[in-house]
Amino acid sequence: MKINILTAAVLTAAFTFLPGCNKKSPDQAKKIIGISIPAADHGWTGGVVYWAEQAKKDIEKKYPGFEVRIATAMSSGEQVDKIENLMIRGMNALVVLPNEPAPLTNVCTKVTKKGIKLIVVDRNLTQRVEDLHVAGDNAGFGRACGEVIAKKLNGKGTVVVMEGIPCQVNTDRVNAFMEVMKKYPGIKILESQTSNWQTERGLTLMENFLQKYKKIDAVWAGDDDVLLGALKAYQESKRKDVKMLLGGGGSKAIIKRILDGDSLVSQTVTYPPKMIYNAALEAAEILSGKTITNKVKIVPAEIITSANAKENYYPDSAY
Repeated sequence: MKINILTAAVLTAAFTFLPGCNKKSPDQAKKIIGISIPAADHGWTGGVVYWAEQAKKDIEKKYPGFEVRIATAMSSGEQVDKIENLMIRGMNALVVLPNEPAPLTNVCTKVTKKGIKLIVVDRNLTQRVEDLHVAGDNAGFGRACGEVIAKKLNGKGTVVVMEGIPCQVNTDRVNAFMEVMKKYPGIKILESQTSNWQTERGLTLMENFLQKYKKIDAVWAGDDDVLLGALKAYQESKRKDVKMLLGGGGSKAIIKRILDGDSLVSQTVTYPPKMIYNAALEAAEILSGKTITNKVKIVPAEIITSANAKENYYPDSAY
């Protein structure tokens, strides 16, 4: 028995010191941050992809033991699949901007059950399972847009609305906008339709509104990319009744129009895609030991005008 025990001990020691034994794989030795975001299908999501890539560069430079893996997806189904793949490969934190909240909730719940830190950006999941939520001030965004239009119309006129994807972000924006409109009984909302935050849909909606209504005083496109489509339709119509078209987000194309003194596009409201960058840096700090004291971080909405556009927003902060 003593000989067997001694033999086992020697064999164990031998295998322990064999080259490559008891060493962690490169992935295990690193701290991995996954970033799951929609693909760049329009300007704002293009900005999100850009800032995710910047976050990867800056985090991997600042934290030598970290690796950032970015996965983009064209649909919610593809996004779920890619998050599953990130989990299989191994990660310590996931930063996710859900394509759509409901289809992403289950997989994000799985992420948290595996002990992976979860930072949700922009759109809420249907259940609050995240460790941190980083988002724009959507209610503030809607209020600011409402006040801009009400001021432009001097409290009287007709407005058409182009909503975004049905989700909490859109709900918060539209509800806040409508609350402002209630303060101005002289303003009538002619119609509100879904644009899905797509330029092409903005063009189609505007064409339909122009055919349906003989007089429109203002258009709230709700998004700068949608606004570009609405502008194209309006300019092609040769009509002269609209006093203002307002988007939101702060794109370079729209800020350039503001700086050029476009009479139809004089202002916009910020909703920076850089929030994905801020969320990724938060993930790195959390994995480095930072304690989360506030589970929600809100990026304020700001009004961009010709007076502050060049100094504060163009071109570096725009997408």
